[in-house]
Amino acid sequence: MDKLFKLKENGTNVRAEILAGLTNFMTMAYIIMLNPNLLTGHDVGSPLWNGVFMATCIASSIAMLVMAFLSNKPFALAPGMGLNNLFAVVVGNIAGLTGMSYTASFQAALVIVLIEGAVFVILSVLSIREKIVEAIPLGVRLGIGPGIGLMLMEIGFGSNIYLESDSGEQIYVMRDFFGALTGGVAKTNAGSSYPAMVLSVVTIFVGLFVIIVLAHKGVRAAVLIGIPAASVVYWAGEALFLHVNPFASLAAARWAPPFADMVETTLFKFNFQGFMQIGWLTVVTLVVTFCMADMFNSVGTLVGVSSYAGMLDKDNKVPRMKEALLSDAIGTIAGACTGTSPVSAYVESAAGIQTGGRTGLTTLVTGLMFLACIFISPIAALIPAAATSSALIYVGILMLSGLKNIDLSDISVAASVVIMVLAMPITGSVGSGIGLGLITYAAVKVFTGKAKEVSALTYVISLLFLAKFFLTV
Repeated sequence: MDKLFKLKENGTNVRAEILAGLTNFMTMAYIIMLNPNLLTGHDVGSPLWNGVFMATCIASSIAMLVMAFLSNKPFALAPGMGLNNLFAVVVGNIAGLTGMSYTASFQAALVIVLIEGAVFVILSVLSIREKIVEAIPLGVRLGIGPGIGLMLMEIGFGSNIYLESDSGEQIYVMRDFFGALTGGVAKTNAGSSYPAMVLSVVTIFVGLFVIIVLAHKGVRAAVLIGIPAASVVYWAGEALFLHVNPFASLAAARWAPPFADMVETTLFKFNFQGFMQIGWLTVVTLVVTFCMADMFNSVGTLVGVSSYAGMLDKDNKVPRMKEALLSDAIGTIAGACTGTSPVSAYVESAAGIQTGGRTGLTTLVTGLMFLACIFISPIAALIPAAATSSALIYVGILMLSGLKNIDLSDISVAASVVIMVLAMPITGSVGSGIGLGLITYAAVKVFTGKAKEVSALTYVISLLFLAKFFLTV
């Protein structure tokens, strides 16, 4: 293992890497069930849902195996959040435009993902994606980590916990519990979900405090211990106060992998005939949109998490970035072939890195856990969202410390970093945050008479983002 992954050279060992891989898995296992829900409109148990479930596990595993052995980096990958929402919207639009069934439209949309993956492979091999990374000004680059940190905290306090009020409105911990005028108002607004919200709040903070205390005592597995500890609190609360059996789902769980459904609906099921009905202008627009969103989500995650982990070289660049980006591209092609939306690097990788992960062995462990979920998904689904929220919030707090490395006395840097850091959690997209940061940086430089300090590629990227944000096709 040491020879394969250079463990000693990276200041780590097998135990730390395994713990980090398990931590990554726990913090992002939610995607295994959430992704097929989003891509099929919560059509749980249907052949398409089963196919996307299998594709999510398999494509993620393939991407992580490539990342582990090709780049030797501790970055976990899976179908990207935001990208899967975009994919679902595109599938719905294709169905409305062509009159095809949802499954046939889904298979047509997979062609778009395949094209995107092929484009990314070419750009990665030619090192063009690396040049795009280098076009991001240093100050903005250093601000990506804190932006991701704030985004992780927003996920932990908000979208990671899915609860609905009696009126069907999604409710959030910060906005609807702590943001309510009084506890009574929160109870009225949440309705029958109020007890579950209270339990979620208690679980989050119990897990968070356990992690903080253990980390303060120098326990490297603090996050990995904190998640199960918080899970036990949640399970106990369900049984004692909500009068729900937390393990009831295991009784009716389906353990046999639905290979037949994947073969029927998603495995290499490219609907080229349906794809041709979309129209070339729409196709080009969709491919460019997916490319930009996926590229900057992955680039931002790789740069931001590497900066947080101290894994940048003396020139503030990510070593073996080309190989890491190629892993992402291969993962996207694997996703298209198996039947899911684009695969991207996950910000939750920061949790594993905080636990001690420094090499591809961390990613290998996470990838093998995703592969195992084909058989043990009912067990993975038992981990409550509130428990993983504790880990995300803790890592987010740590990543915010990266702001101290940025020269905020330069208004072009300060304005772009602040806007970018705030935009990431608000938009839910690392890529959109970077885009707004670059546009701000370029505009401030131009209007302060320092236009020559900005590279031509930075201007090009900024213009592309302006087009993405404002042009309608």
